[in-house]
Amino acid sequence: MARRPIYLDHAATTTLRPEAAEAWLRVSHDVGNPSSLHAAGRAARRVVEESREQAAAALGVRPSEIVFTAGGTEADNLAVKGFAWAHEDRRAIVCSPIEHHAVLDPVEWLVAHHGYEVRYPAVDALGRVDVQSLEALLDDEVAVCSVMWANNEIGTVQPMAAIARSCRERGIPFHSDAVQALGMIPMDATLPGLTAFTLSGHKIGAPVGVGALVIDRDATIAALIHGGGQEREIRSGTVDAAGIAAFAIAVDHAVGEQAELAARLVALRTALVEGVLSTIPGTELQGDPGAGVDERLPGNAAITFDGCEGDALLMLLDAVGIACSTGSACTSGVPEPSHVLLAMGVDGATARGTLRFSLGRESTPDDVEALLEALPSVVERARRAGRPRLVSRS
Repeated sequence: MARRPIYLDHAATTTLRPEAAEAWLRVSHDVGNPSSLHAAGRAARRVVEESREQAAAALGVRPSEIVFTAGGTEADNLAVKGFAWAHEDRRAIVCSPIEHHAVLDPVEWLVAHHGYEVRYPAVDALGRVDVQSLEALLDDEVAVCSVMWANNEIGTVQPMAAIARSCRERGIPFHSDAVQALGMIPMDATLPGLTAFTLSGHKIGAPVGVGALVIDRDATIAALIHGGGQEREIRSGTVDAAGIAAFAIAVDHAVGEQAELAARLVALRTALVEGVLSTIPGTELQGDPGAGVDERLPGNAAITFDGCEGDALLMLLDAVGIACSTGSACTSGVPEPSHVLLAMGVDGATARGTLRFSLGRESTPDDVEALLEALPSVVERARRAGRPRLVSRS
């Protein structure tokens, strides 16, 4: 049993970095709208622009290419809808079937309400997009192609260079949701053909409520929000100077510490996965089994437990102080199999029995040991609960 709360859900949100918290607190005490012309406004604007420069330097992009948003979901929506509306003569969208719903849902909305066609490339059993399948879908009708850098559920890293090259050759804007990738794997923001990518603050130690869409300076994109014309008239609204200051510091640390963190998390994840698979029968790792950062996110361990419902496992683990997540979404209180696992060819029952353990900066060997100690009895309880009962009839 866990002796203290164990947090293994860093892919959902991670701990606030002390440096980011300090920056947020310091800037939040200063009054001034960054769009105002007086001294207080100019001081706030200076914070925003210096933060933009700091983040850009860490990412290896131009400051003018960073458009601050309220988070990853807004940035994904801006990319999908913005590129579609900027190329209204093109009526098709290509995106992988394993995208986060922040991409899938706006795509489906454009299909339902604006008459777009969506094209999904094939995905293999490891959760990796088939590049040849994707290339066959790219033609003059495609307004935007969106494929995430690394999958949030099963951790598989996508063939970014090949996809970006294919889009570039056909003159198609290519967007990638890089929310899970930043700080975990090396990211080349200058990939030829990469038009835009999404970042989210609370995944890297900044507060919830700040993120960015990094857009190539030559790209054409339509705004979703109109008003004061902030952020190159791409995203109107008073910018959050305090949140942006914290975000820039978090980006800087995430990039600078990536290699060291990845090496440590790979070791922890390997111990976790080997411990589960060797001690609990009927378990299977989902996603790419490779240990390299070009294959799988270092902190991700998505494991299927045969004969269990993921939601039951999650709650039983939570009861002993261990937080993780299921590989399924819950809509209106009805558990649904993970769309990612279904796209990989996993059957519904197996998909519903999958848990995602995600490690982060503060994860330790003790966390893994506590999980391995608690899991056997938890799995046994979940399997007993899932077995059909014989009803006696008199």
